[in-house]
Amino acid sequence: MEGGWHRRRPALWPQPNSILLPYCWHYDQVKPILEAAGALVSTEFAERRNLTMRNPAPDNAYCTVRTMVAAYQMIRPGETADAHRHTPSALRIILDGHGSFTTVDGVRVEMRPGDVLLTPSQSWHSHENIGTEDCYWIDVLDVPLIHLLEPMFFERHPDKLEKVFIDQEAAALAYRWEDSRERLRAAKAAPDGMTSKCIALGNPAMTTIALYVQQLEQGFHSRVKRTTANQILTVLEGEGETHIDGEILKWRRGDVIAVPSWRAYQHQISANAIMVCATDEPVLAKLNLLKSTIESE
Repeated sequence: MEGGWHRRRPALWPQPNSILLPYCWHYDQVKPILEAAGALVSTEFAERRNLTMRNPAPDNAYCTVRTMVAAYQMIRPGETADAHRHTPSALRIILDGHGSFTTVDGVRVEMRPGDVLLTPSQSWHSHENIGTEDCYWIDVLDVPLIHLLEPMFFERHPDKLEKVFIDQEAAALAYRWEDSRERLRAAKAAPDGMTSKCIALGNPAMTTIALYVQQLEQGFHSRVKRTTANQILTVLEGEGETHIDGEILKWRRGDVIAVPSWRAYQHQISANAIMVCATDEPVLAKLNLLKSTIESE
């Protein structure tokens, strides 16, 4: 117990005040580390060979943004990652490599560059690489949200690997790159001035995470936005920079950008770009806490 007059930090403040920082992780720096880890760390030793994108804010131990964590992951030819399931929902954005598959509750789904694959809460899932190329992707999970609310459950599959019951295209679990491209071609210009075009994957894609594919054309300068939602942006194509509360983050293909809640951000595009935005909008919307402002430069 303590007297309310002795609080070290106020319990209320006039607007959102995220302690988490804007940051950009660069794929061309991470990929060689994963390649080296592939030679040293087997999937037998480390069930998931990944590099977690821990936000560099002081005292932060895990999350990328408040409610989500992202990681780069790699699986080598001939390897399998054993099946498990857990409360957190997960998604995978495939960067490079062919010949790998994920199996979700018995449904075997091919992993192709540009695809976005879903692993709903409490679904058994495993990965395998039957090809000749290393496969790289980005994981995004709502683990920090589950940590906060505390209903965490985790279980390893008793047989290590699942039996495959369905080995075919799984529309409910995979948003294919070619489909996203076609939808972007047909889409009208985005009305909010934050992207050139924008499409939603699902409605939303997951209970706690919404997904958008955003197209930003060369020379495009977006307006300035703040939102109470947290965002993780993955660059699938192009180059540019994102200005977040005065900090300039330069990015290119494969990079990942953390945009914490209520940070003012703006994009400036130097080469035609496509991003996947993962956001906790569904959580904020359900709680009636989703608020955004958009301003001109």
